[in-house]
Amino acid sequence: MHAVHARRAARRNVATGFVTPPEPRSIGVVGRGRQLITGNFLFSGVFVEGPRLSLWDIAEKHPEIANEIHGGDWMDDLVAVGDEKARSRAQDWVFEWITRYGNGRNAGWTPDVVGRRLIHWINHGEFILRGQDTPATELFLRTLAQQTLFLAARWHTMPQGLARFEALAGVIYAGSTLAEMQAHATPAVTALAATCANEISPDGAIITRNPEELLEVLTLLNLAVQSLTAAGQKVPREITRAIERIVPTLRALRHADGSLTRFHGGGSGLEGRLDQAFAEAAIRTAPTAGLHMGFAKQTGGRTSLIVDAAVPPTGAASAKGHASTLGFELVSGRRPIIVNSGSGARFGREWRRASRATASHSTLGIEGVSSSQLNPKGVWLLKTPDVVRFHTPVTDGIRQLEMSHNGYQRSFGLTHARILNLAVDGRQLTCEDLLATLDDDDNGKFDMARGDKGIAFNIRFHLHPDVAATRDGESVYLVLKSGETWVFSHDGAAKLSVAPSVYLQNGRLRPIGTHQVVLSGRAMSYATRVRWSLAKAQDTPTAVRDLVQSDEADDVEYTPGDFE
Repeated sequence: MHAVHARRAARRNVATGFVTPPEPRSIGVVGRGRQLITGNFLFSGVFVEGPRLSLWDIAEKHPEIANEIHGGDWMDDLVAVGDEKARSRAQDWVFEWITRYGNGRNAGWTPDVVGRRLIHWINHGEFILRGQDTPATELFLRTLAQQTLFLAARWHTMPQGLARFEALAGVIYAGSTLAEMQAHATPAVTALAATCANEISPDGAIITRNPEELLEVLTLLNLAVQSLTAAGQKVPREITRAIERIVPTLRALRHADGSLTRFHGGGSGLEGRLDQAFAEAAIRTAPTAGLHMGFAKQTGGRTSLIVDAAVPPTGAASAKGHASTLGFELVSGRRPIIVNSGSGARFGREWRRASRATASHSTLGIEGVSSSQLNPKGVWLLKTPDVVRFHTPVTDGIRQLEMSHNGYQRSFGLTHARILNLAVDGRQLTCEDLLATLDDDDNGKFDMARGDKGIAFNIRFHLHPDVAATRDGESVYLVLKSGETWVFSHDGAAKLSVAPSVYLQNGRLRPIGTHQVVLSGRAMSYATRVRWSLAKAQDTPTAVRDLVQSDEADDVEYTPGDFE
């Protein structure tokens, strides 16, 4: 039916124009824009080199990345460069799309993709049309109107989640910006208000628990509000209330370096985008104490700690979910120290699956088993922890995060408990990890599972690529590029090692090599306890002057099995 409505919309000879000249509301990355101009194409880990290649040849040859290309994010990167070569590339690819796909008979016609494309094309309409003659201008405006008609007819088919927000925001933006299109935006405004009420929880969370996805939702809602306000239309209270709820939650998910915590398929966010979203929202509310979208945060001095402390997403909402329960990230000033490996979705199916395992997160995992399992197709999470406890007592002025989950209880009779304490000055993080049975039934499961050798477990601490690790006996010295030195120590209850790891980052050709500190042991009794700490070296000052650096790690070939 998408194809039917696409062809129907493409046959409409609709006259339109911009109500007012659109202003760019987003901008990309200069480096990526220059790569596109020189013929180096990188989309979701697929790299194609060819100065004479068309963007659409690549989309047709690699259908797995076609929607990403048809969505038009690359337009932001070309605009970031902004010179004549960049404009020429943008114009060539836009008008080639109209020739190849504008008749509605080929790829690129699903509501979420059309919504993204409309936003990018209207955003940069002046950039695309500069120097064009009247027939080309009319052709461009006509295809915008045709895509708006398609979107107005098909947004309701999008499932709940980011795809629906993209489709609704696209038709609202187009309807408010293009002449004679306002009537098509009105139903979408009502639908967006209902979607906000249904999908944004009272504490500003979404069901996928993906921080970067929540940022995308906020960006789309900001766009809808700006569009309606500029058109003199009333903004439903449900939309503004959703923004008011989301902003404090995103603040709670933001590290000391300004990046988002990387959990459940989300990355750290494009640099500057979170600040832009906060500025556009104009909401100053600070986050309250407790969990935000299931994450616990502690700050001390210039150090931030964020922990996954809630039940993972399930069902369709877990399509990007990770087995990351009780995993944490630690950032000092502008420098990440302990991270999760990140999402491997942009590096192919094997990396996507490997990145979702517990072993790819900074938490305790039983060897060869994740705290949540993937279904046979490797899409949804199954057998997730269904009891995750969280408590924040204050004893003698010391704040603690006390958490536990039962992800290993069914198979091994074990509950993983973790007690974290970040010092008020941010100079030390201490932790106690515990694997324990809770009752006689758990004891029986444990006795059956342990055998003679016990149950092997690993506590992993994935290091950011900028962290240099040096082992010294039973300690590991971690040196940051800022000059800070942190010392990792433990109580000797487990075996210490430093092993290879990877850092998965959007926009890179392949995974970035790094290291992980690993504490390995075997649970032989009904309670196994491991204590560890991470502290600044005594000669490291509390405040270090840290200049922004743009050093790039080398791209090295790795496979998912290299770090498991």
